[in-house]
Amino acid sequence: MSEPLFTAPPTFLGIPAGPARPGNRVAILGVPFDCGIHPFRIGSREGPAAVRAQSPLIRRHHPALADFDLPAALNAVDCGDVAGITPGRINEAHPRIEAAADAILQAGAIPVGIGGDGSVSLPLMRAAARHHPGLVALHVDSHTDAYPYDPANPYDASNQFTHAAEEALVDAAATWHVGIRGFTGVPGVVRHAEGLGFRVVTTEDLVRRGTAQAMAEFRDVVRDRPLYLCWDMDVFDPSVAPGVATPAWGGLSAREGIALMRSLSGLNIVAADFNTVSPNHDVQGLAASLCAHMMMELLALVAQRLLPSG
Repeated sequence: MSEPLFTAPPTFLGIPAGPARPGNRVAILGVPFDCGIHPFRIGSREGPAAVRAQSPLIRRHHPALADFDLPAALNAVDCGDVAGITPGRINEAHPRIEAAADAILQAGAIPVGIGGDGSVSLPLMRAAARHHPGLVALHVDSHTDAYPYDPANPYDASNQFTHAAEEALVDAAATWHVGIRGFTGVPGVVRHAEGLGFRVVTTEDLVRRGTAQAMAEFRDVVRDRPLYLCWDMDVFDPSVAPGVATPAWGGLSAREGIALMRSLSGLNIVAADFNTVSPNHDVQGLAASLCAHMMMELLALVAQRLLPSG
């Protein structure tokens, strides 16, 4: 019998599985972790599997962006999930996540994490900052994730950017939080983020000024510095991305989110993560499918910068 008897485990877009090696421009990294602090929206630990399962719906070519096989041109690889992490055990999980991202960066690839809740961004940024001095971040989210924290329990999914500022992982003065909106659990969260040095752009600001104008200003600030892109799927309205850990009404449409991503063309993105897809709360895989699409949009940005001739 010449036909194969077994199929490989699903990977993002069906790309090859394995560790990142020299020559891989992009490496996908699943981070199946959440803190378990949400009272009834636990489930983003299952996000990586859901996004991979929806990714075959995304085609590999785009006539207007990159009319060639994007993953193949970037020699993209799916490294699988970070091993040995247990949801809720953040002090054990963070070093493992950081080490996995570090291995990808050492190989010369751009790590693209699939969370998991927003807490996974902190160890991913720690790894990126080690390899890219002067790192700045663009945090696209409905929440600042720069809340104050209790020193007795300092880490969760609401304060990863507070730690990023305090640890000087990113240049806070050049880091923007975009898409912020909605009610908050405690007062003063925007003031706290701004007190750390961050620029906060609300959804209302973005709509009023227009994506192109707002992000042109960001481009003037960041220029060619190494950029960490953190994309929380709850920046989208729950009508288009219902399966997220912390939904907030009044968010971006799919078209608006895609336009925001495309406005980053030419920037020096050195690492990224997409987080908070919670398949337990999704509707027919909408949030997971949109997340896979946004990751493909990111691959197009990377290809435009690294492979200008296609």
